[in-house]
Amino acid sequence: MKTVHRTRNRALATGASLGAILLASGAAFAQDSDSNTLSLEEIVVTAQKRAQSTQDVPVSITAFDANFTKRVNLDDVKDLVKFAPGFSGDSKDSFIDYINIRGISTNDFGVGGDPSVGFFKNGLYQGRNGVVVTSMFDMERAEVLRGPQGFLFGRNAISGAVSLHTQKPNFDDNDGYVEVGLGERGIFEAEGAINLPMSDNFALRLAAYHSEENGYVDNTARPNDDKLVAHDKSAFRATAAMRGESWDATVMAEYEDRDQSGSIYRLIRDDVPENDGFSIVQHLKNVLGEENVLPGGNKRDVGADQKLGNYDRGEVLSLSAEINVDLEFATLTSMTGYKDHDYEYAEDFDGMPIGFNDYGQIQSGDYFEQELRLVSNGDGPLSWYAGVSYYKENIDAHFDQRADEEVMCLVYYYYSCSEVFAYYEWGEFTPNAVGLLESNDVTGSYEGWGAYLDLTYAVSDKFEVGMGLRYSKDTKEFGNNILPVESELGPFWAFGVTTDGFVTGKHSWDDFTPRFVARYRPNDDWMIYASATRGFKAGGFGSFAVEADDDDVNDDLVAENATLNQFDPETVWSYEVGVKGDMFDRRIRMDMSVYHYRYKDLQLNYFDKGTRVTNVGKVKATGIEGTVQAILSENFDLFLSTSYNDNEISNVDPVVAEGVDGNTLPGTPKFTFAGLLSYHQPIGDDGEINASIDWRTQTKTYGGLDNIDLYAQEGWSDFSARVGYESNSGWQVVAYVENIFNRMYYDGTAEGGDFFPGHGFGISRPRTFGARFTYRFGS
Repeated sequence: MKTVHRTRNRALATGASLGAILLASGAAFAQDSDSNTLSLEEIVVTAQKRAQSTQDVPVSITAFDANFTKRVNLDDVKDLVKFAPGFSGDSKDSFIDYINIRGISTNDFGVGGDPSVGFFKNGLYQGRNGVVVTSMFDMERAEVLRGPQGFLFGRNAISGAVSLHTQKPNFDDNDGYVEVGLGERGIFEAEGAINLPMSDNFALRLAAYHSEENGYVDNTARPNDDKLVAHDKSAFRATAAMRGESWDATVMAEYEDRDQSGSIYRLIRDDVPENDGFSIVQHLKNVLGEENVLPGGNKRDVGADQKLGNYDRGEVLSLSAEINVDLEFATLTSMTGYKDHDYEYAEDFDGMPIGFNDYGQIQSGDYFEQELRLVSNGDGPLSWYAGVSYYKENIDAHFDQRADEEVMCLVYYYYSCSEVFAYYEWGEFTPNAVGLLESNDVTGSYEGWGAYLDLTYAVSDKFEVGMGLRYSKDTKEFGNNILPVESELGPFWAFGVTTDGFVTGKHSWDDFTPRFVARYRPNDDWMIYASATRGFKAGGFGSFAVEADDDDVNDDLVAENATLNQFDPETVWSYEVGVKGDMFDRRIRMDMSVYHYRYKDLQLNYFDKGTRVTNVGKVKATGIEGTVQAILSENFDLFLSTSYNDNEISNVDPVVAEGVDGNTLPGTPKFTFAGLLSYHQPIGDDGEINASIDWRTQTKTYGGLDNIDLYAQEGWSDFSARVGYESNSGWQVVAYVENIFNRMYYDGTAEGGDFFPGHGFGISRPRTFGARFTYRFGS
């Protein structure tokens, strides 16, 4: 799609400016050459299987093109949280269990369930923790869809979907770009791409990316180590495009290598009151000394012993092919994808400089998917599309959870291990060199298929109705082997038991998920829509527990007749009314939606002889979301996004959490507000100066279902600014400062419990200065 640069005396091709083009929620800036006026241009998206303007799509969708993501330095898929309404939870790791859309997040961090937010690239599913997070380079656009999207995308996208689209080769232009960025703390970024038309019917596009940064968090427990929250990641993509008289095809190969810090945890409070249920910190301070328990330093410093290390490393290979065949009455599309990954991860979960709980994970897997669909080409009142899809996933994971034996004895018995063993007459306690290490192996083989049909009928030129139906079936075969424990404490904390080899199980879940939509256009500038959608997310198996009666646990704590921790599907009905429209000769564009959903059988982690996953109660929520883009003057443009969410949970089993009915889901801000204000001024015929300021504000989020204010993340605001110069000859330089006011906040918090103190995770990046240089070449 061509983008026109917003000035009165000339036009620049797509990508020529990072500084003065804003594309969000389907908007760009264009000029009417006859009237010499400026107006908003549209972004074309494919969320409903055909090319449509976002202003015509009866779905809550926010779309950002490559110029926008580059301008505000969004380089990882989770960074989209900053500007998309109703979206939160950008943790600085390769996990998506904290990603939250309209209050719903995944919660289960194992490998036996599925994410609640579906991530897709070029229409293909991207997977789970450790493989799904990807760098955004050489992008065409990113789409964030809110509300249940299982009908449109499949694979359980019950709370929303994020859909990335990379640049495809074109057959006309031999061109490309190179970009280099430098900043504080060793920031070095490099990106480039080249488009190579090889013939009239074959073209190749090559793109590469690298980013690295030293850390910004000091670890007072390991002062000689490198700073934490660092990264070093590289990626390469090759895309080939071919076409014939009635067909076209795109084939892509992508490889990414990521090496970064694992999540960083820090005690929220050092002065934990004795009577709030978390007196363990005070007790450990009394026994071990304050200097050995508290992190020390300032709020951006942590104290973490990290006995298993701290890292987040992944290698991901992706292959895909899309083939489109024009059958005249319809277009037949085949989409094939394959991903292979290896992943390893370690973190210090307890947020203290003592060995209370370190977590590690080694994971590998592969994923194959195939989809076939037909999309009607007719011009009549009836339009339709239909399709079938299949996936097959294999996953293997090894988990470690480690603690210091003496710390465990002090926490649970208030005495040393030797004193405990002597008191209970268990003999003399012999320390283990590696401490208390509880481990398990998990294996999974998953497959599923779906079929869908969508019909849309234009009752008149202004009014149309649509109905869709998808059938989905997921089958999971799972095994969990809780390994023997060398420590004399036995399976003391993480599992409570071990197993004699793998405990296995297999189960299938299926559902029909309808969608009903009505759309009304009172005129060419406005569209009103209403929808009712059913969402479904398959059940699964918990990775960190098995089920066993006490009578089936022998004296060696081996569960002889154990079964898997199995949980049921989630379902939701979501109702939405929205309006999209242009005003003042398309100088202002708005998109607003009001929604209400009722969620059943939320899948939730809780701790009871292992970290179990179960279905709890109901959730209902009501919310409002909106975006506005405006051309304020010849030199100023504005983008705003905002959201409001009011949710509450009910019917929660007291075994999981007691007295929480009516409380708010954790990690959900009631209000979010984000924006970008841009300024641009031509400098003769040579180029233009541009500047901008962007921000994200959100209100308080709770760290658990108890909604304890003491451990909540208070509301915060983060501002960034940029200034640059763009030459008409193809080069541009931009200087920036991010987090201008050096605001310290956490990505999220946890309330603790079961002897865990409340802690925050994901410490905000401090004020950062940097610059970026870009050169574009070719036609």
